[in-house]
Amino acid sequence: MAESDNSRRAVHSLDSGKFLSILHSIFELIDDRITGRVFTTFDKDKDGVVGMEEWIEGLPVFLRGTLDEKIKYCFSMYDLNGDNAISREEMLDFLKERLIRRPNEDPDEGIKDLVEIILKKMDYDRDDNVSFKDFEKVVKDENLLLESFGHCLPDFRRVEMFEGHVFQEQMEQ
Repeated sequence: MAESDNSRRAVHSLDSGKFLSILHSIFELIDDRITGRVFTTFDKDKDGVVGMEEWIEGLPVFLRGTLDEKIKYCFSMYDLNGDNAISREEMLDFLKERLIRRPNEDPDEGIKDLVEIILKKMDYDRDDNVSFKDFEKVVKDENLLLESFGHCLPDFRRVEMFEGHVFQEQMEQ
């Protein structure tokens, strides 16, 4: 097969390294914990690669999902153990790497204080964690809280750049 034929051949799957590279370079998603979870969300059959069908099925919510779809998606990113609740421990886990630590301050105390504030704001049913219903209500009241525990969706500018690049290549073929 000629070199040009190889370069035009469709990619049939993305291993985790290639997938994460796309998330980093194209969508500027850099939190390894979250990008790993994004990969897992796309890899529906859990075979360690994202096939063409999985890629195509995952993109609509990732790129242009409705608010309800994005709420479900983000909640699933933050619910590390899959028990349909974001626990104190999961919040601590996400927030500990994001806070700027001040000298002479116990970083764990600052994070624990922040988790208490979050629970007061987000835990409507007062069961000491953020259920899906809690998360959904909070985000619908204040959309800015959608990615409250970490950036897991590309911003609109990156989505437009990606789509422009993909469709520009298609027009040139």
